[in-house]
Amino acid sequence: MQAAGPVPVVAMAAMPLPGLHGSMTSASDWSLHPQLQEDTAAVGDLPLSRLLVARDANYPWLLLVPRRPAVSEIIDLVDADQAQLFAEIAQASRALKAIAPCDKLNVAALGNVVPQLHVHVIARRTGDAAWPKPVWGAAPPKAYAPDELGRLIATLRRVLPLA
Repeated sequence: MQAAGPVPVVAMAAMPLPGLHGSMTSASDWSLHPQLQEDTAAVGDLPLSRLLVARDANYPWLLLVPRRPAVSEIIDLVDADQAQLFAEIAQASRALKAIAPCDKLNVAALGNVVPQLHVHVIARRTGDAAWPKPVWGAAPPKAYAPDELGRLIATLRRVLPLA
């Protein structure tokens, strides 16, 4: 089998770089992807992102979804939004670690199934259903006990500066 040749480099001189130039897009054109709507519960809005909690009690699991339309990659955001997203990831991570002590935080932006940019923040324990592997597909989603999801959301609303 012959090795593949070098990956061609695309000339970028004429390509606009939205992270470096351009303006922020209005959040009024934004909507949450239907799969995220189905799989999560809303916590509230940070300055840039909608904060969600996954409806899977196997893991304390937050998602941040920047309220910008037609964005699938972090690099699609303007620089100011990229910085804001990373600040919000740090805030959400600290809050989750404080209310759900864990051995490791997993932070990921994959988008292979849901193309809308979203960042997972997952509190992992060495004895959880997937440890040490990724959580996706490791165990069927586990429903929260009555009122448990509501308590988690209420706690997140108390500790985070949500709109």
